[in-house]
Amino acid sequence: MAKTVKKEQTTNESIVLDNKDFAILKLLQQNAKATVKDIAKQIHLSTTPVHERIKRLEQLGVIKQYATLLDYAKVKKSLMVFCYVSLKEHSKNAGSKFIKHIHSLPEVIECFNISGEFDFMLKVVAESMDDYYHFHVNKLSQSENIANVQSVFVMGVLKQTHIVI
Repeated sequence: MAKTVKKEQTTNESIVLDNKDFAILKLLQQNAKATVKDIAKQIHLSTTPVHERIKRLEQLGVIKQYATLLDYAKVKKSLMVFCYVSLKEHSKNAGSKFIKHIHSLPEVIECFNISGEFDFMLKVVAESMDDYYHFHVNKLSQSENIANVQSVFVMGVLKQTHIVI
C-alpha cells in the first residue's frame, strides 16, 4: 500500500533542509507510521512545527511517498531477478514504447535506465522459476524492440534498505 504525496513543481537547488528536517526524514524512513508527537519528542520540538515541517517536505517533493514494505517470500514472490535489457532501436519513440510496456508489468518492481552494454536494468519478482519463465517469454519478450535480455537470479539478499539519510 503506497500513498503518493502531492508536490509542488520545484528544483532541487531551491530546497534548503536543516538538521531538524534531516532528523524528521531519518525517523520517517525508519517508521513511516511514527506519529508527529513521537517525532517531536525525539527531535526536541513541539508538534506544530514538526507537523508543518513534514507538510513542507511533502509539498517540496522531498517526501515522495509513504509505503508498506513487504516480505516477498510471505506474499509468494520469493524469486528475485535482475534483467538487463538492451534495445534494438534507440529512438525516443522506441524507448517510450518500451518504458510504457514496462509500466504495465506488475512483476517489474523497479526499472533503471543504465549506461554500458545494456540500456535498462529491471528488478523483477516472481513466485517461482516457472512463473518467471512465463513472464520472460509471454510478457517481457513481447516488447517489439528488445535486442537482448540477460537474467541474473538473486541467491540471497544481504542488505536491503530504503534509508538514505
